[in-house]
Amino acid sequence: MPSLAHERHWWEQGAIVCGVDEVGRGAWAGPVAYGAVILPRTRRLYKLRDSKVLEPGWRRELAGRVRRTALAVSVGQASNDEIDRLGMSAAMRLGARRAVEGLPLRPDVCLLDGNWDFLSDLPTTNETIVGGDGRSASIAAASIVAKVARDDQMVDACPAYPAYRFSSNKGYPTPDHLAALARWGPCGLHRRSWRPIGAAGPPSPILAWAEEH
Repeated sequence: MPSLAHERHWWEQGAIVCGVDEVGRGAWAGPVAYGAVILPRTRRLYKLRDSKVLEPGWRRELAGRVRRTALAVSVGQASNDEIDRLGMSAAMRLGARRAVEGLPLRPDVCLLDGNWDFLSDLPTTNETIVGGDGRSASIAAASIVAKVARDDQMVDACPAYPAYRFSSNKGYPTPDHLAALARWGPCGLHRRSWRPIGAAGPPSPILAWAEEH
């Protein structure tokens, strides 16, 4: 269960601590999104977990609690077009930087999920934590708000691209998504530089016309 042990280490040194985590890296469509959350020292948020293990309704409830309780919350993204243009690593850096720079409160320390310092270009002290979304409450909170925000974006996009059923698969390669891709080719939300998407060929003439109109 995520704790505040990492946060307390830095709080004792007077630092403002931010948890940062990503969702959407493995999707074939839509953005990669980062959450950034600064939790208060004096108020505990209970039942935080890695967003991937939470039932959707409970995840949404926790996202609301995080937004009501945290000192600062931000979500930053890099679009599928930016992923295609920059490559995934650079796009992830961009989305994470947008999340942290979107906070109304400047952090001194960022706790990052994983073993890669994707915020090395920021003037913050960054601590990487392998499995951080299961160990740090701040990172778990960031994963939750990022997941809910990205899921909502994909659901909102679904009426424009109904064949791909983004409301259910959120852009990940499920059987119905793969079947639609094989039939219709990629749409405007697909990461066309990715090999499976490029192999699907160009959009069908009907789909291309629909996107333009």
